[in-house]
Order: sequence, then C-alpha cells, then structure tokens
Amino acid sequence: MRQIEQLGPGRSLRQHIAKMHNGGMKADLDRPGGSLLNGWLRSTSARLDSFTPSQSKTSKSYLKNPARSPLLLLIAVVSLSSTLGHRFYNQPKLDVGTLSPQTIKAPRTASIADYKTTEEQRTNARIGAVAILRLDPGVDRQIYQELQLFLQQGNELRSAAGSFPLVSSSILSTAVQLYLRGCAEWEWRSILAQVGDGGATSGRLSWESPGTRVQTANQSQQDAVAQLQAYSRSVTASEFKSLTDSIDLARRRYLNTLDAMAKQSVSGYGLIYDTSLFDLSDAAWQETQTGISLAAKMMLAQGIPQGLPKEVLKEAARLQVRERVPSVSQALAVEALTAILQPNLVRDPEGTKQLAELAAKKVKPVTIVVEQGETIVAEGEIISGQDFVLLDYFGLSRRGVNWLGLAGFVCLVGGAIAIVLLVERHYRLRRRDHLLLLLLTLSAPVLVSLGLPWTSLPAIGILAGGFYGSAVGVTVVGLLSVVLPIGLELDLIHLVASAAAGLLGAFMSGRLRSREELALLGVAIGLTQSMVYLLGTLIASAASGSIWYVLLGSVGSQGLAGLAWSVVAIGLSPYLEHVFDLITPIRLAELANPNRPLLKKLAAEAPGTFQHTLFVASLAEAAARELGCNVELVRTGTLYHDIGKMHDPIGFCENQMGGVNKHDEMNDPWASADLIKKHVSEGLVMARKHRLPKTIQAFIPEHQGTMLIAYFYHQALQIAAQEAALEVAQEAAQEAAQEAALETADLKNTLTNAKSPKLKFKTREVREEDFRYDGPIPQSRETGILMVADSCEAALRSLKDASHEEALNMVNKILRARWQDNQLVDSGLTREDMALIAEIFVRVWEQFNHKRIAYPSAVFTPR
Repeated sequence: MRQIEQLGPGRSLRQHIAKMHNGGMKADLDRPGGSLLNGWLRSTSARLDSFTPSQSKTSKSYLKNPARSPLLLLIAVVSLSSTLGHRFYNQPKLDVGTLSPQTIKAPRTASIADYKTTEEQRTNARIGAVAILRLDPGVDRQIYQELQLFLQQGNELRSAAGSFPLVSSSILSTAVQLYLRGCAEWEWRSILAQVGDGGATSGRLSWESPGTRVQTANQSQQDAVAQLQAYSRSVTASEFKSLTDSIDLARRRYLNTLDAMAKQSVSGYGLIYDTSLFDLSDAAWQETQTGISLAAKMMLAQGIPQGLPKEVLKEAARLQVRERVPSVSQALAVEALTAILQPNLVRDPEGTKQLAELAAKKVKPVTIVVEQGETIVAEGEIISGQDFVLLDYFGLSRRGVNWLGLAGFVCLVGGAIAIVLLVERHYRLRRRDHLLLLLLTLSAPVLVSLGLPWTSLPAIGILAGGFYGSAVGVTVVGLLSVVLPIGLELDLIHLVASAAAGLLGAFMSGRLRSREELALLGVAIGLTQSMVYLLGTLIASAASGSIWYVLLGSVGSQGLAGLAWSVVAIGLSPYLEHVFDLITPIRLAELANPNRPLLKKLAAEAPGTFQHTLFVASLAEAAARELGCNVELVRTGTLYHDIGKMHDPIGFCENQMGGVNKHDEMNDPWASADLIKKHVSEGLVMARKHRLPKTIQAFIPEHQGTMLIAYFYHQALQIAAQEAALEVAQEAAQEAAQEAALETADLKNTLTNAKSPKLKFKTREVREEDFRYDGPIPQSRETGILMVADSCEAALRSLKDASHEEALNMVNKILRARWQDNQLVDSGLTREDMALIAEIFVRVWEQFNHKRIAYPSAVFTPR
C-alpha cells in the first residue's frame, strides 16, 4: 500500500512558515510528503500576510514593512516640522527682550505705526468700558406680585385677629385696649376678679395661676381695672358682661393669630410682620399699604443693581417711606421693602459692546517718530517693543532662518513622535493608522496657517480617541498642544481652551456606544471650551470682575467652535472608518444589527447556521467579557464567521432539517472536505463584497485555523484501505489466472498472456493537508475564543441530562485537543485562560439548558 502523505499531528501552519524563513525547510522535506509542501506553504504564507491584523491589544500579528517604516517616520518628522515650525523660518535675531550687540541708529527720518501697541490700547479700552445696565421687566413683575402677596397676607392676618380698637376710646383708652388684648390669661382673670366679674369666665378656666391673687402687676393693669370699674358702675350688669365677652373673644382671636404666625402657618412674610400690624387702625394700615407700594415703585424705577449691600438697600427704603408711611408702621415698611425688593438691573450686552467698540475707536493709532541718526537702541540694552518696531521697519532686525532653533524644534517633534509610538505599541497600529494620525495632526497647523481662529484639537481628540483609544488620543492632543505654541504664534488662552476640549473628546469618545452619545459629547466639548476660555480670560485680566460681560460674545463663539468641530468629527468618522479600515464600538454595534444585509440573508437562507451562530456568540461573548477582551468585536466577528455557508447551506448538517444528508449522496470524502472548506473562502469573498472591515474578515478563516476535518479524513482512510485491499485481491487473482493458463494452454498462448498488461486498480492517496483548513490559525485572543466556542457549541447542544462535571470534562477535552494541535499558539491565550473559558462555557450552557416544569395533560384538554 502506498504511504499516505500528511503534515503530521501537532504541526501548525505558523511553525512550518517559521521553519521556512529560518532555513529549516530541509527538515520538512525529509518528512514523508515534504516535497509537496513547498509551494503550498509559500502560497499560504502570502495569504497570511494579506490579512489585516486585529487592532486588539492582545494581537500577536504586527506585520510591518521594515523598509517603509523609516520612510514613514521621516515623512512625519519633515511634514510636522515644516508645518509647525513657521516661527523659525523668518525669525529676527534682534527680537524683543534680547540684548543689542551694538548701538543702532535710524538710517532716515520716519513715522511708523505701532500696530501692536495700538491694538493693546484698544483692547484695554474695550475692557475698561463701563457696563450699560437696563431694567428687567420680568424681575419687576415678580417683585410686584410678591409685594401684593405680602400686603394680602397682612390683610388676612388683621382680619383673623379682629378689628381694632375693640370699643370706643371713650369707654376704654387705646392703651388699655392694647394691654387687654395681649395680656396673659391669668392677668385677664385677675382683672375680672378685681372688677367683680370673677364668675364670668370661671367656667372657661380650668387651671390655677399664682396671678389670680387680687394684686396689681403694673400700671397698665391698674388703669385697666380702674376704667372697667368705672364703666361697670355706669351701665347695667348685662351691658358690662357684653363688653367683657367681646374683649374675651377678641383676645382669643388675637392670641390664635399670634400662634399661627409663630408656627409659620402663613407664608414666609409672617416672619416680617410683628404685633405692630394689629395695633394699626384701618386708616393707618391703608395708608401704610399705599406708602409701601409707592416706595417700591419709586425704588424699582430708579433701579437696584446687582451686589448692592443690604444695609444700603435698607437705608434707601427708610428714606422712601419717611414721608409716605405713618411713623408707627415705618419700621414694618422698611423691613418689608428690604425683604421683597431684589436687583432689577441687568447688563445690556449689546449696548455694552457698542460702548466698548466706541471706546476702542476713540483710541488714536500709536505712531513712533524717529529722526535720521537718532539712536534706536544702544549697545547692551534690552530691546523693547517700540525698539523692535523701528528695527523691523528699517530691516535691521536681522530676519532669517533660525537653523539652530529649527534643528531643536525638529528634535522636539521627533521626541513627540517617539512618545506616541511608545504609547501605541500596545495597540499594534498599522501603517495606515500611522498615516491617519499624521494627517489628523497636520490639520491643526495647516488650518492655523490658513487663518482659522480656532484650532482643530477637539476634532482630533474625538477621532484619535474614538479610533485608537483614550491613551493614544490624549497623548496626541496633549503633545500637539505643547508643540503648537512653540512653532506658531497662537493666543495662549484660545489654545488652552481648545486643548481642554480636545482632551475631553479624546478621553470620552472611545467609551461611547452610539451616535447620540457622541452628539452629547459635542455639547460637553463646546461648554468645556467656552468655560475654560472664560476662566482663562478672567484670570489673565487685571479687571476681571467688571469685564466678564464684554467676553460673552467671545465665550459664545468658543462654545460654538467646539460644537462645530465635534459635528465635523462625527461627520467625517464614517468615511474615515471605511477609507482606513477602522473599527469603533459604534461601527461594531451597527454591523451587529440583525437587519444588516448579510445577517438578514444568513437567517433566511441558512437558519440553522444562524441559530448556531447566536449560541456561539453567547459563549464567546461571555468568555471575552470575563477575560477582558473586546466584547463588541467578539460579538460582531462571531455573527459573521460562518456567512460562507450560504454558498451551499444543505452541505452543513444544521441546515438539513432532518432531510437527506448531501454528503451521503456524494459518498466522496475528498469532495465533501472541499465543500466544507469552501465556506471559509466563500465567506471571505462575501465579506469583501460587502466591505466588512478586515478585522471582522479575520474571524472567518481564523475560527477554523488549520484544523483537520476529522470525519471525512477518517472516512477517506477507510476508503483508501478498502481500495488497497481490493488492489491486493486483484493482483492475487491475476497471478492465479496466469498459473492456471500455463498449466492448460499451449506455450504460445501462455507467453502471450504473460506479456499482456495487468489490470491494476489505482488507490487514491489520502493526504492530511487535503483535509485541513488553509488557515491562518487565530492571531488574537478574540478569534481564539471564537475557535474554541465554535468547537464546543455542537458538543454542548448534544448534551441533555449531563451533570456539570460531565459537561466540563467534555469541554476540557475539546480545548485540550485544540491546544495540542497548536491552533492557539499565536492567539495569546494561556492555559489559565483555557481553564476559565471551560467554566464559562459550561455556565452559559447551563443557563440555556435549564429545565421546565412538565404540564399535566389535563391542561391541554378543552373544558
């Protein structure tokens, strides 16, 4: 029997390629069938290099062209230095703050406009402009409403307490009535006892008081007793009792009202009112109300500014009520106005801006007049701003390329690039990713050179952070913010505000999962940029407390600029994702939508495969989450890993729905293996046709790796063995026929039969590589997880009443087989990961394989 050519167990595709590149091909050629592997391995290595490596941190494949990487680095240094280093191209040697090497005199008489000083003076004039204030009608309306409520509460309190005076002053004096209404109960009882009406209220009093003794507590009590006794002698007993009852009723109403005020049962204005409110006559109270209203109207018309001290407002209220309110209620009126009146003057931004611009226009241009031969700057003196204006005007500032400064700047740029490369080494970025980062970085100096007043740092932060993670995005924005002001002349406050917005975008964009969240991030970026700009300007300005209102226009423009850059970044994101083959959490979520064309077609044409995919996704996603992998990437890649089965759905058992097995009809393991392997190649064709990211495409071949299609391989071995046995039997039959012919026939016929060709049955060769997938093996933890999840799915589904230990043993057996076959050698998964994955798979299986309560048959019997 012919020997079967095969790769041999335990050999991975990567190991063969490594042996080829290390000069170890001879060892493979010495193996059986090794001479046939030469071209196959070479073509497979080329296919491996054509796949884009996963951007996962755990990816082991970082394919790069060493000949082109230095070129890209050189391009980055040159382009960034040339666009960022404008300051060094025409830099004066005699600049502001430098020492003059010699005495320099004016070559001719000239009058020179100092634009910089003029603009500084105009800026100071704008800042120093007085704010224009205007009355706020809304505040006035609110104050009037509160004032009316206050007066209404006063009327209600007076009504609850009862009118005053209680009786005519000819019967009891006003002072006595005030005393009787507010005295304690025991005092009132004592007075009645002294007058001789002690039984009048004895039924209403159930407590004893030391005050019931017949004695006089004070002069008010003596006056009350005297006036009541005098009245009692002048009227009948019934008339006197009517008086005491009315006083008693008024007392109870008054005291109840005081209790309500103390408990704040009325509005907060009850705290302003005191007992003087109830001492006023109706005429005095009416005059008080009118006076308070007029005083409030006058004060609001004059305007109450923000920040007015309470003492000043109180003194102004005292002056207003002096001539309008009775003296007995002036204190009450002052307290009420002080509590109710609020600042009603607001700043008028438009009017203030016009006044500031008018003040700036009044500043005359600053001109510097110099006579011929006049000394501009003496030797050894520090060059001032005006000196530099003159030197630059006469061409004496010695402008030219600052080669030393430019060389230092180039080193600075190179160091910044090195820092970025150091940070991104964990993310395995491709050359196209480096190119995109370079283009994003170049956008900032280019736009500044074009005169755009706002840098693109917010957009750079959103895009870099969203595409490559927070670490890369923050590093790029941070370094660019440091390098920009060194090479270009920028307003520092504008730059700091833009950098703060960019850092926020870089930090947050990679964590978001929807376009809506990105839109909200844009709002936050706009607010951040405006607030940082306002804060920086107020800190830098000496008169910050009085000029913030002048900055409202600039603050608003900064906020709109941050929002606009966010809109630009969100709009560019989908195009950059497709052009540079990038994946983001948002794009992965969009690709995982079951209504996507490929997934919708898979569910319709290969429903069994689609259900298999969903269960595999549940297993792989749970394992990825536990191991800290990219869960969104695993979920999306798993959904697309078997799309190639749509080329012939019936060729896979999950889609046969109990029908005839197509492979039984074919009865050809070689053809069956080709059909099975074709779902990988056809899947890649479909993925490219639908422009799936290469990171997602990698899941299609890597989830099978170079695994052996064992069922058809062993079937082929059996057929080969049968064919070999048939060949041996045929040879034996032919030899027996020849011997019989020699015995019974003549010599001529015997010789003729001996020379005739033998009818030999040709045995087909069984090579293991014909039954292995083309690979590559998994190159990341994500695709490695998918491989083992795909391998365990069918086995777990076949379990019905297995225990946890039985399911775990079966899963471990499958994982051990993949490990020993070297399928996971490049995935980054460890033995500890495999043990954890097995536990997770069994846990998910148990969740899907939960038991249900069996319903009795009577439930389904109609009544």
